[in-house]
Amino acid sequence: MAEQAVSRILGIVGVDAAKSAQPGVPPYHTPVFVPAHPRYPADGSAPRIDFELLRPPAGPPVPVAFSTLPKLVDALGPMQPWIAVSIGPFAEAMRDARLPKLRLDPQVAPGGPRWRSEDLERMYGEDEAGA
Repeated sequence: MAEQAVSRILGIVGVDAAKSAQPGVPPYHTPVFVPAHPRYPADGSAPRIDFELLRPPAGPPVPVAFSTLPKLVDALGPMQPWIAVSIGPFAEAMRDARLPKLRLDPQVAPGGPRWRSEDLERMYGEDEAGA
């Protein structure tokens, strides 16, 4: 009999992978919305994506993801740049970068720093992004 397939994300998000699927742990390829923005190197090389980390009141910054776009907007504001990714590979990349465990749909304190339209224009206006 073949060994039962177990999602690698279970251990990354704090669930014992040996216990298989758990309530509240999304399947490996579930799309999530992650605060992120492009970086355009001054030397003209290919742009890259920088993931934004959440800085909790205590402890190191943590990677975050949101299960829906409205949850991301509610937490971080309507001007927050984001990308959609599969939760499993994203969680693995954050683990490989030796970051704390991914937080899904975290509570975010109101009044924290938020992207504004002026910030986006300054960083990604036509002259900056080469559009």
